[in-house]
Amino acid sequence: MSKTFNVSGDCKPDLHYMVNIEERLVKIKEMVDKRDYFTINRARQYGKTTTLRALGQFLERDYVVVSLDFQMLSSADFENENVFVEALAREIVKRIRRKKNVPIEILNKLREFAVGNYKNAKLANLFENFSTWCEQSEKPIILIIDEVDSATNNQAFLDFLAQLRGYYIDRDETPTFWSVILAGVYDVKNLKRKFRLDEAHKTNSPWNIATDFDINMSFSKKGIAGMLGEYEADYHTRMDIDEMSGLLYAYTSGYPFLVSRLCKLMDEKISKLEQFGTKASAWTKEGFLEAERMILSEQNTLFDSLLNKLTDYPELNTMLNSLLFTGKSIVYNLDNTAIDIAAMFGFIKKQNGVVAIANRIFETRLYNLYLSTSEMQGLDIYTASLRDKNQFIAHGHLNMRHILEKFVVHFNDLYSDNDESFVEDEGRKYFLLYLRPIINGTGNYYIESQTRGLRRTDVIVDYRGEQYIIELKIWHGQEYNNRGEKQLVEYLDDYHIKKGYMVSFNFNKKKQIGVHEIILGDKILVEAVV
Repeated sequence: MSKTFNVSGDCKPDLHYMVNIEERLVKIKEMVDKRDYFTINRARQYGKTTTLRALGQFLERDYVVVSLDFQMLSSADFENENVFVEALAREIVKRIRRKKNVPIEILNKLREFAVGNYKNAKLANLFENFSTWCEQSEKPIILIIDEVDSATNNQAFLDFLAQLRGYYIDRDETPTFWSVILAGVYDVKNLKRKFRLDEAHKTNSPWNIATDFDINMSFSKKGIAGMLGEYEADYHTRMDIDEMSGLLYAYTSGYPFLVSRLCKLMDEKISKLEQFGTKASAWTKEGFLEAERMILSEQNTLFDSLLNKLTDYPELNTMLNSLLFTGKSIVYNLDNTAIDIAAMFGFIKKQNGVVAIANRIFETRLYNLYLSTSEMQGLDIYTASLRDKNQFIAHGHLNMRHILEKFVVHFNDLYSDNDESFVEDEGRKYFLLYLRPIINGTGNYYIESQTRGLRRTDVIVDYRGEQYIIELKIWHGQEYNNRGEKQLVEYLDDYHIKKGYMVSFNFNKKKQIGVHEIILGDKILVEAVV
């Protein structure tokens, strides 16, 4: 049976192409060896379950590993302390009954809890049994619990954490679990995100004993290349593994689901399209860009989960909208509620001390979302783009200069009477709103995050394998403009492109609006002044 790229559930080495995570497991084991209690909180579909399953096997030689999944418990199992004790004992018995190193009297005692033979049993009673087990066990016992989000808004779970904390503090005198690992999206140390306002009394987390978990769980370019090498050994596509792993990393920043999904699309979908037809043709830059277009237009569980959060947390929606369109830097400060939420759900990352969208795929998906609202599509600049869009394509190529010429005319006709603050806040948004219908369905765009700032944003457009680089900036005098031109030339060198484009939003009353060309060395810069 041949392996596949997996995006559903945990990955299994015998069934799926996987990035080698042994280095990650070694680092986590170092924390376990130090008797740390910690939480692995990462965004949805970030490889948490795959890591925990592999970790359990990795630790088995030195430890007794008890791995639970709180998704196996129902909401009724958290109704009260006694019910939770029975449910917890039942799940533990299910996981350890085949282990040879569990004392039979401990297993039998847990079974008694599980079937409710101890009336009004408390967590304290169950933990006394755990302590006896830890004392008698030949190896230290590790407790791993996946999907703790399923439980974090229940008092019974908080009482469970309190017991863990109490035994942790007394562990020099009272035997207890050697290490405890919880996994989920929400940081268990910050439970208040999951509680309603009338449950404020629950927000003091007893999980303040946890050690910070700083291990990187994204895929590296090297790790992706290793996975592609395994695939290549099976299919002999002659792909350029260095180029392909670089593209996958550049567009996803190593987000595990996105890497695997793009690979799955190239392997199973792109290779069957008429214009590609083979796996060899699919595993090329053109095949990758087609997979990117496909993933940006599809509905999947990750995107559904992320977009739902924009409705659940209005402050998150406001912050992301401002970050994408105004170009203003936002200091990365987790004391800011919107930033804390965005980081927890995987929308953003820290880059040079400021907030950046986590990856190009998320960024373009968010741009597409915001630009497709009824409010945006009701604007005159969008209507003008729909009216104009058929005149910009000639022989399969995009005429970017003509796009800039028409944008200048429309923007000045529609918005020349607005003040400077309007242009600073809305100029970038309106350019992207004009551009999107023209390339939609055939091309894609993304923002180069390293150049996004208050005064400069670089838009990279991919259209049928060709790339167009457009610098958007606010006019701040000729000297600044000259520096911008030099920066764009350097950027074109990085992309090995001869022609670049600039859109300057100029507030000078004596400005000459229009489009002109500048020759700098071997580069042609097409500048539009608005």
